[in-house]
Amino acid sequence: MADSAKPVRLVTDNAGAAPVLPHNIDAEAALLGALLIDNRLIDDVQRIVKTEHFFEPTHGRIFDMIVRLVVDRNMVANPVTLKPLLEKDEGLEALGGIGYLVKITESGVALIGARDFARQIYELALLRALIGVGREMVEKAVDTSEDVDPRQQIEDAEVELYKVAENDGEVGSTKSFATAASEAVKAAQRALNSGGHVSGFTTGFDSLNANFGGLHKSDLVILAARPGMGKSALASNIAFNAAQRYARDLEDGIDPEESMGAPAAFFSLEMSADQLATRILAEQSRIPSAKLRKGAISQEEFRNLARAAAELENLPLYIDDTPGLTIAALRTRARRLKRQKGIGIIIVDYLQLLQGSGRSNDNRVQEISEISRGLKTLAKELDVPVVALSQLSRAVEQREDKKPQLSDLRESGSIEQDADIVLFIYREDYYHNFAEPPMISEKSSPEDRDKRSAWELKNQEIAGQAQVIIAKQRHGATGTVTLHFEGEFTKFSDLAYEDRSSHY
Repeated sequence: MADSAKPVRLVTDNAGAAPVLPHNIDAEAALLGALLIDNRLIDDVQRIVKTEHFFEPTHGRIFDMIVRLVVDRNMVANPVTLKPLLEKDEGLEALGGIGYLVKITESGVALIGARDFARQIYELALLRALIGVGREMVEKAVDTSEDVDPRQQIEDAEVELYKVAENDGEVGSTKSFATAASEAVKAAQRALNSGGHVSGFTTGFDSLNANFGGLHKSDLVILAARPGMGKSALASNIAFNAAQRYARDLEDGIDPEESMGAPAAFFSLEMSADQLATRILAEQSRIPSAKLRKGAISQEEFRNLARAAAELENLPLYIDDTPGLTIAALRTRARRLKRQKGIGIIIVDYLQLLQGSGRSNDNRVQEISEISRGLKTLAKELDVPVVALSQLSRAVEQREDKKPQLSDLRESGSIEQDADIVLFIYREDYYHNFAEPPMISEKSSPEDRDKRSAWELKNQEIAGQAQVIIAKQRHGATGTVTLHFEGEFTKFSDLAYEDRSSHY
């Protein structure tokens, strides 16, 4: 038998017997005894261990009853109050009945090490879960009776290992209404504390936050536009704003759970990491991106650039520029970033550059549907908002009214169906510039002069404005928000209040 001081080791009764799963019954009994002696310990212990972590099922039921009495009913939990709740429990009867509860409270030594006992019980439960995952992996790997897909087996194993690492149990596990309602109240409290606008993570834009309350956990947000509208710029602005808010909140001593920001992961399938970083530095240092790319900057501008880079050195924004990612590979990388870096927002630029599993038999619409469903599943699995950029079809260019519609989602498949929010970017000045009439000269006719004058007047009215059209919102109303766009810095910002008050 193994030394009792090393309960983590697997032990066997004999060479031919199955290994005993890691456990420590004495630690479980000692923890329960400590909780019955001092109910105040439940606050600390409950953060570490849960009912399902106990190896002995009866211990798990005792723990559950203690939590119900102390937390849910605000009552004292001791052998006397537990007696009517557990006196018909067959498992407890086998251990000695109510006398067992009295016995485990006889020693007060466990009061000192309650947290340590809880931590060991939790870690042993993780080891048992790992053994279960390992057994299932082996069974699947040796079973060649059906079509073998090693990559899918690796993906499945990654999912199961992620569940163990996060200790979240099964994805989509059942919650009581009380738990769900508590989370809803917390979200409302966050919105109240932020001034009534943000119940999720901030986008960094007051006008967008006011319309849909920020980016919400488990939501799939589609941000779509024709090329040149600035969808990558807006996505990078949102990722930067959320990451910067999180970093500032930490500096101010705000609990990370209460922050309106979050570490962000940016999967850039179109631009390289250094190109994306250049955009962000251009925005923060107020140096045009074109000048940065050419190196045509002054010494003072270079100092501003270096200062911005130093200030953003510890920004919790992580860029993955691996080209040609499959949806399965992206999900694997996202899980790893969530586990290692605690990311709270995921940006994918852009959806059509992802690849499916290859099972769609060259049907692009089915492949896009598989990708959009995969992104929605990822949002729910990691409990983070996923913002996926999307191209629009050329049908937009063939209409007189160039404002995007839901039907314009390119190779849409089930994108609209899977998305919780669909945003379109429309910049009227982009199309207006294509219709610029010739400059006025001495030879210009009165008609040409009138056309030029009308064009310039319209240009002054719309220059630098970008409309973000909320075409679908599962949790609220649709509408349009107008932002200011500075193309040379690839930067979006809120309009002054008096300029945007009529737009939402």
